[in-house]
Amino acid sequence: MGYRVEYYSMNRFIEKISLAKLDGTLLKVINHIERNDLVIFDDFGLQPLDNNSRLALLQVLEDCYQRKSVIVTSLLPVAKWYDYIAEPTLADAIMDRLTANASRIELKGESMRHKNKK
Repeated sequence: MGYRVEYYSMNRFIEKISLAKLDGTLLKVINHIERNDLVIFDDFGLQPLDNNSRLALLQVLEDCYQRKSVIVTSLLPVAKWYDYIAEPTLADAIMDRLTANASRIELKGESMRHKNKK
């Protein structure tokens, strides 16, 4: 359909941001992510966010806000996301951008991975 999509497991996103910070390509990486029509962050909340990852996530969400689409998947209940982000000021900003115009879909039931094993 011609849409540009970028997918990141949060573990890979955190790793990519850390490496980009070290080699001086952080701005290039963030600009690359922001060029997409849709950005997907999978498994939000599994690995702790460092400060660089929090700031990069905020930058991506800020630049995508009301112009692009973002999907976040998580096994961590939304009520615990603020604590997961851990830095109060950045948590406020990130949660504001994630929830302001969000559609929330909560899935219930057995995991598809478990169902497919049967």
